[in-house]
Amino acid sequence: MKYILVTGGVISGIGKGIIASSVGTILKACGLRVTAIKIDPYINIDAGTFSPYEHGEVFVLDDGGEVDLDLGNYERFLDINLYRANNITTGKVYQQVITKERRGDYLGKTVQVVPHITDAVQEWVMSQAKVPVDARGEEPQVCVIELGGTIGDIEGMPFVEAFRQFQFRVQRENFANIHVSLVPQPGATGEQKTKPTQNSVRELRGLGLSPDLVVCRCESPLSLSVKEKVAMFCHVGPEQVMCVHDVSCVYRVPLLLESQGVVQYFRERLNLPIPLTQPPRRLSKWREMANRSDRMLKSVAITLVGKYVRLSDSYASVVKALEHAALAMNHKLQLSYVDSADLEGGVQSTDPVKYHEAWHKLCSADGVLVPGGFGIRGTEGKISAVEWARKNNKPFLGVCLGMQLAVIEFARNQLGWTDANSTEFDPDTKHPVVVDMPEHNPGDMGGTMRLGKRTTIFKTSNSVLRQLYGNKESVDERHRHRYEVNPALVGEFERRGLRFVGQDVDGQRMEILELDDHPFFVGVQFHPEFTSRPMAPSPVYLGLLLSAAGKLQSFLQRGCRLSPRDDYSDVSDDDDSDSELAALGGATAPSNGLPGNGLPGNGLPGNDLPGNGLGGV
Repeated sequence: MKYILVTGGVISGIGKGIIASSVGTILKACGLRVTAIKIDPYINIDAGTFSPYEHGEVFVLDDGGEVDLDLGNYERFLDINLYRANNITTGKVYQQVITKERRGDYLGKTVQVVPHITDAVQEWVMSQAKVPVDARGEEPQVCVIELGGTIGDIEGMPFVEAFRQFQFRVQRENFANIHVSLVPQPGATGEQKTKPTQNSVRELRGLGLSPDLVVCRCESPLSLSVKEKVAMFCHVGPEQVMCVHDVSCVYRVPLLLESQGVVQYFRERLNLPIPLTQPPRRLSKWREMANRSDRMLKSVAITLVGKYVRLSDSYASVVKALEHAALAMNHKLQLSYVDSADLEGGVQSTDPVKYHEAWHKLCSADGVLVPGGFGIRGTEGKISAVEWARKNNKPFLGVCLGMQLAVIEFARNQLGWTDANSTEFDPDTKHPVVVDMPEHNPGDMGGTMRLGKRTTIFKTSNSVLRQLYGNKESVDERHRHRYEVNPALVGEFERRGLRFVGQDVDGQRMEILELDDHPFFVGVQFHPEFTSRPMAPSPVYLGLLLSAAGKLQSFLQRGCRLSPRDDYSDVSDDDDSDSELAALGGATAPSNGLPGNGLPGNGLPGNDLPGNGLGGV
């Protein structure tokens, strides 16, 4: 097993996740089996109880693990399925060690950070690195490990010490360290400054780790003199200093690193089984996607109505799923955010300007998306957005809470139940159309929701989503919720045209709703964004964008195939890229039920690089 540790310096959010994912993608393109581990130094057991404003969205895995959003980056880049144990936190490690101490496993010894905590970290990494993560079921050959936070953080010290020991435990030829650092370029002088990187590497080396590669994040490409200066003061050769400057889109990051000799370096440094002569088209699929992303002319406008819109990372996977769908149909995504609270209160609201701006954004959209969330704040604004989309025949998608609010809106305005609500917001409502799940434990917040991959069965063939999923009888998607549509009231809704076309295997939980006589009004209890990939966009999000662009019906009539005008071939460098391969019925068969789409590549975008083409929206 080969281990590549990615650390970061100067500032947090510098892009370690993107770099780690890109390195893994490059090595996978060379034919290696790659897995990934994310280490978060916080004491929380997992990310499940975080506000999205703390660390961005909570990403959910197949096994129900609530983890850091960077594991979403890894899954999209590498097209793999990870497990909760691929996310290590300080809380998990200490919990494991304390449990052993209580059991008497340490035979009366004094339990300390060194060696007990550091040993636990090393054993965890070595054990989890062997777990297969792709469809082949074979043991990985390379494990990319991202250490969260910044070198020098007090909470990260035990992990740094663990890897200082680890490099000798697994031997030098099996361990490498990539250090990602910032090279700022002050506007006053325009000069690229290397001192922060020098200090960061000096601190890292003082802690016992010497970087093999120094990856410099910067606005513009490093000049040769700056690269030589970094090499000289950071104790590496110039070829070990790599530049990741701001680029047009995240798809270009693996291309950028590959062009600077990452493959050649790791082949020699880690003695990787990569042939000396590699096909020149090793990352051509990524280049294809990057070219498509840069050259798209048509656009589709979606308004996201949520309560955490101040931080785009709060909806990272939702944004990526929208981008994947837009890329598949050759449209540029124009995404606008509306704080749902700004839609409330009418013209007499406390801030009339925000109220009018919010409604202007909503009314200007081609489609409306209400994502998941928790808590009562802003829910009335979301319900108003749902009502507007329903009455004005605007394409609408409600995810998790968004689906539940669509049910509440329909009950109030179509069934006449003006007090209809969720027991989450009003426990005493006379019309509880959304209720607590039986297994919900209100006394314990961590990991008590309905989590992970569950099966949804289509109850009718007359369903838009069933067609988008390739007319499958059932689909598997990931869940994260505590409340559900009240099954006792389903009949009342269906008599008025709100049909629950997808249910769980027992038929008691409503998973998918569709509204009759509407271009596209869909709600899903699951989170389809977690399994979306650039080469295999989520059928749910693709349906929203196709409807918003006025192409859904023609897409369905063609058997869920895009027209030649929307294919992948317009920017392809291949000679064999015809419209047949370009359509969504092409060669690659994704796991989400869509027929293959002819867009090669395997999962990507991340979102933790600040304000440039490498991340964010």
